[in-house]
Amino acid sequence: MRIGRNKLENISHALKLVCDAKQKGSYLVVLPECFNSPYGTKYFPEYSEKIPDGETSLALSKAAKDNSVYLIGGSIPEKSGSKYYNTSTVWDPQGNLICKHQKVHLFDINIAGGVKFQESEILSPGDRLSVFNIGPCKVGLGICYDLRFHEMASLYRKQGIDLLVYPGAFNMNTGPLHWELLLRSRAVDNQVFVAAVCGAQDKNADYVAWGHSMLVDPWGKIMLQAEFQEDLLVGEISENKFYDYNLPLIFYDLCCVA
Repeated sequence: MRIGRNKLENISHALKLVCDAKQKGSYLVVLPECFNSPYGTKYFPEYSEKIPDGETSLALSKAAKDNSVYLIGGSIPEKSGSKYYNTSTVWDPQGNLICKHQKVHLFDINIAGGVKFQESEILSPGDRLSVFNIGPCKVGLGICYDLRFHEMASLYRKQGIDLLVYPGAFNMNTGPLHWELLLRSRAVDNQVFVAAVCGAQDKNADYVAWGHSMLVDPWGKIMLQAEFQEDLLVGEISENKFYDYNLPLIFYDLCCVA
């Protein structure tokens, strides 16, 4: 998704994309990290809002209901009391909020000659895992930097999740090196599907995103991948697809426990 500085335009554009995804047969729709706001600590207070009463939450609830889809609202800057969080919301086809994930691992990084960013200047970290069900599919939710922590994914796997979802905003330094590597690693390590959705590249933005939204299967195979531009990816996952690879069931069971 293209993300600009006009909050209302970002929200309106996101709603159109949700509708487009539904028309292409989607049952679960995922938006990118900070989809209603430019990604930057100086923007978070201005664009933040309360959940579930803020304008973005109300729009997402209506979009989920109008399109009869499960909707993972990427993430938005959330204001809760005196604190700010990077928060993802999940809405069911009736427009109900069924899950909320506050980013656990804040993005504090300083690469010499590259990107410097410190979410902790503004944001507070979340302190819990976030799991929800879509029919028989159990989903674990993380946001961007959460992807780097394999222990978190392992805890999700021990809860029996089938799909890990990461709205993200990797940058042009870490994206080319680690985005695909980490997504495929989380999939293979835990024998689950992994979906990660990043905003489209805007070279004029303060923070330039890597893009390359991706869906990976439990064998580490890339099922779908975007590039830099805005795109709509539609894929299908099922337990049966996992067994297309004739991986012995006993190996799968051992991986679930490990």
